[in-house]
Amino acid sequence: MKDKTRNILVLLIGIVLGVSLALGQGVWAKKDGAATMDGIPVKELRIFTDVFNKIKNDYVEPVDDSTLLQNAIRGMLTGLDPHSTYLDPEGYKELQVGTTGEFGGLGIEVGMEDGFVKVISPIDDTPAQRAGVKSGDLVIRLDDTPVKGLTLSEAVKIMRGKPGSDIILTIVRDGQDKPLKITVTRDVIKIQSVKSKVLEEKFGYLRITSFQSKTGENLFKEIRKIKKDLKGDMKGLVLDLRNNPGGVLSAAVEVSDAFLTDGLIVYTEGRDNSAKMKFTATPNDVLDGKPVVVLVNGGSASASEIVAGALQDHNRAIIMGTRTFGKGSVQTILPVNSDAALKLTTARYFTPSGRSIQAEGIVPHIELENVTVSKAESFERVKEADLAGHLENNKGKDDKKSKDKDKEKEESLAATDYQLYEAVNLLKAMSIMAKR
Repeated sequence: MKDKTRNILVLLIGIVLGVSLALGQGVWAKKDGAATMDGIPVKELRIFTDVFNKIKNDYVEPVDDSTLLQNAIRGMLTGLDPHSTYLDPEGYKELQVGTTGEFGGLGIEVGMEDGFVKVISPIDDTPAQRAGVKSGDLVIRLDDTPVKGLTLSEAVKIMRGKPGSDIILTIVRDGQDKPLKITVTRDVIKIQSVKSKVLEEKFGYLRITSFQSKTGENLFKEIRKIKKDLKGDMKGLVLDLRNNPGGVLSAAVEVSDAFLTDGLIVYTEGRDNSAKMKFTATPNDVLDGKPVVVLVNGGSASASEIVAGALQDHNRAIIMGTRTFGKGSVQTILPVNSDAALKLTTARYFTPSGRSIQAEGIVPHIELENVTVSKAESFERVKEADLAGHLENNKGKDDKKSKDKDKEKEESLAATDYQLYEAVNLLKAMSIMAKR
């Protein structure tokens, strides 16, 4: 058995040496009294092979070499940061499907925190959102399976399943005294990444739920639709990035570029030259300078923060809501063979002014919680129109009806989505000032 251990050690060192020689850098040295080769300590390699050997001999059940080595790879990546991971053939396929906008599961973007699954954001119109899962929730149990000890890919695999089947998520949520149990019915998740509608007084509303390969293209399509509905007379736009967990970097650049005419959008910095990139805006602004309010919250992450940061630094939009998630790192998919890949953090990204968002997030210009409001009971004052024998204003009757109708809509929006209600109010003020 000692021979076998020695053979594994020789094999590992041989692989490292082969790579180093291929690069023309195969150099042995001593560091702190320990033999190293190009900074790779032989002592630690020997410990690795000893542990490998002990598991092979003493673990309660037989484990094949392939499983042990794959677990070792996963462990290396898990120890780096919450976003780097090893994608086995199944995980690699799911990632590719996910960027196109259709996959099976619950509809949540997740990461790992302290060994538990953390919900970055529930995706719009998915089982998780409808069941009441919220950004910031910590999932501690999946049905009867404790999450502690599982890798992220293992937890995701449990959450995925046959459409129509149920899973019980045990969740720890801030402000709750005890864990919540939420039953979610799995479904095929079809994401429409861009949605739009017309708001009152000729303002447009654009909601981006995630950044996919065709998000930029769909954004232009939806804006053309809004302009057509308003007969080309759009006064401004609300861009809603709340609970948008991010996605494809190029899509974030396209969305930012749609509203900017020049200058830097985002740049990335990493150790390798290929990780150092700069993206700049092209001349055309799809709104021709009309005011924009961007809504964000703690579920706005990654690509959402790139867009918010770029528009904020260029003073192109007012950012409103709550501080964003703070994911300022770039993950690159590095295939290791035809079936598997590494999702590895290779760079940090920075806003045009040089701000790093990592663990900080974007702080809105106007910080506003999404509170629930209701109409307060108040004493109705007597007005001129209530007085007996008052003069009629025949010219203003139709205007009064129209204003009363608009007021009803405003009160309804204030009750259902207070942040959006305030965003519309801000657009109204900006539109009035623009006229002056």
